[in-house]
Amino acid sequence: MQFVQLVISGIAQGCIYGLIALGFVLIYKATETVSFAQGDLMMLGAFCGLACMTLLGFPFWLAVLAAIGAMALFGMMVERLVIRPILGQPAFSIVMLTIGIGYVARGLITMIPTIGTETHTLPVPYKDELWSMGSLVINAVQVVVISVTALLCAGLFALFKYSKLGIAMQASSQNQLAAYYMGIPVKRLNGLVWGLAAAVAAVAGLLLAPITFVHANMGFIGLKAFPAAVVGGFGSLPGAIVGGLIIGIVESLAGFYLPEGFKDIAPYIVVLIMLMVKPNGLFGEKLRKKV
Repeated sequence: MQFVQLVISGIAQGCIYGLIALGFVLIYKATETVSFAQGDLMMLGAFCGLACMTLLGFPFWLAVLAAIGAMALFGMMVERLVIRPILGQPAFSIVMLTIGIGYVARGLITMIPTIGTETHTLPVPYKDELWSMGSLVINAVQVVVISVTALLCAGLFALFKYSKLGIAMQASSQNQLAAYYMGIPVKRLNGLVWGLAAAVAAVAGLLLAPITFVHANMGFIGLKAFPAAVVGGFGSLPGAIVGGLIIGIVESLAGFYLPEGFKDIAPYIVVLIMLMVKPNGLFGEKLRKKV
């Protein structure tokens, strides 16, 4: 039963990794750029939810919707003002810019007196609930994380499968020039993708906050979400979630069964093994370059 408990805990943590990895994949598919600001966007989403609940007095669900909406607008603004002007430059430049965005976000939060330098508890209504099933004890926080991730994935699947907007996003991600000539507003879609990635990061932050609290450095979890994207296949949305689950379960089991310290390096060991066995990831497409 202890093993089942660890697996459930790993799945819940893996869902967080998977949601952040979704942001990596969404932006990569749209702009062929890796955004290392996803972890810090998640942190901003958590602080936004905290501010709505504690400073503005919003009820929980309204605060969640407000935080997600605010982060979506913030993501689109970042794309329009910061990312779009340097598109066409070497990919390394854009990657460094996203790292800089993360540092700026973390620095601005830290500069806020008494808020950015302390650890806060997000007052969610389900925080202390425990459900017992025989000898198995399940935390309501874990159930909420898994359920919300499943609903969000279903929503994204429906968006990309059945809506004109989602189909246009897929067309743009496959070939931006061809999509542009077909009349698809590629620049506007890129902004929407950044907004969607920021909104997903905000959801991850709001789900993670009851587990690890809200603090300026919580965005560093993005460093473990990146291996999740690599394991699943960097261009695959389902792969991001599956990779996150694999990383979460491996980390949970390693933390219990292996000596201290293995939990922190387990995700990177999994990535190294995956790169040796299947370099494109579990769901990655095989790309061949003719010379």
